[in-house]
Amino acid sequence: MGKIYVLRLGHRASRDKRITTHVGLVARAFGADGIILSGEFDESVIKSLEDVTARWGGPFEVRFEEDWLRFITNWKKKGHIVVHLTMYGINLPTIIKDIRVAYSRGADLLVVVGAEKVPRVVYEMADYNVAVSNQPHSEVAALAVFLDWLFEGRELLKRFKNAKIQIVPTLHGKKIIVRDST
Repeated sequence: MGKIYVLRLGHRASRDKRITTHVGLVARAFGADGIILSGEFDESVIKSLEDVTARWGGPFEVRFEEDWLRFITNWKKKGHIVVHLTMYGINLPTIIKDIRVAYSRGADLLVVVGAEKVPRVVYEMADYNVAVSNQPHSEVAALAVFLDWLFEGRELLKRFKNAKIQIVPTLHGKKIIVRDST
């Protein structure tokens, strides 16, 4: 199996802080290895996602890339796969098996999720332009559905290493284990 990174393309600090944080939370919880932020540098989003990883476990990498085009170009030069989530792509059920095969053979996946209008070059560079329905919807929802289909639900049972906080599933009520961080 390869690694999976989410590229949050075009982050705008004044407008996208909450949604970009949620993209990162979904990426981590649903099995991605990290998120790469591009657009405006926003230390608060980076710190927030690093804090969640420190408390709830990892590993999960969070970093900023100023030049997203160079990053995608280098990613592809290494033979890795670019998956662009867009409502204009091929619908997920039609293409997911091809993506799973590439991933299971060791290809790293870069899942591109836009914030603002995605430049045409991304559509052209993507190995797969994938739609989670061909209707307007949330990029957070699209990422969650894509990762769930990719992993066929197994990501929901993932155990995170070095978690200081852990939820014990219960039918009723709440049970939380808090480990001493000292």
